[in-house]
Amino acid sequence: MNEEPASGIDSAADRAFVHARLIDAPRERVFRAFSDPAHLARWWGPKGFSNTFQAFDFRPGGRWQFIMHGPDGRNYPNESVFVEVVAPERIVVEHVVGHHFELTITLTAQGERTLVGWRQVFDTAAERQRIADFVTEANEQNLDRLATEVWNVA
Repeated sequence: MNEEPASGIDSAADRAFVHARLIDAPRERVFRAFSDPAHLARWWGPKGFSNTFQAFDFRPGGRWQFIMHGPDGRNYPNESVFVEVVAPERIVVEHVVGHHFELTITLTAQGERTLVGWRQVFDTAAERQRIADFVTEANEQNLDRLATEVWNVA
């Protein structure tokens, strides 16, 4: 995604949600919670959601296709492409079905803990604003679920 604002284009800061969480687990364990689809399916998404993965090709250019099952009984198809995978420090995902955005996840070792950076950039500031009430809390719930799931990672 283009980070530089062009004439008439919203800046990346106006289009982004930025979160961070210090997780009580080593960086390699946190990375495995992302890279192992069995673990990822258990924690991905807001509280109350579950996932069924159809495709998970964890490499640059690889597809990630899945259905999120909401607590409301609805199914939400999702498809993303892994743009960048740098073990164990960075994952970049382009979400291509539904809301279009690029998600950059950084993992920074802090002793035996990991600082997880979560930067989600939408195409426009208007789109970001339209879904802000839901996404802000949903992203925090996602990080809550990750912090719990790392204890199941060997």
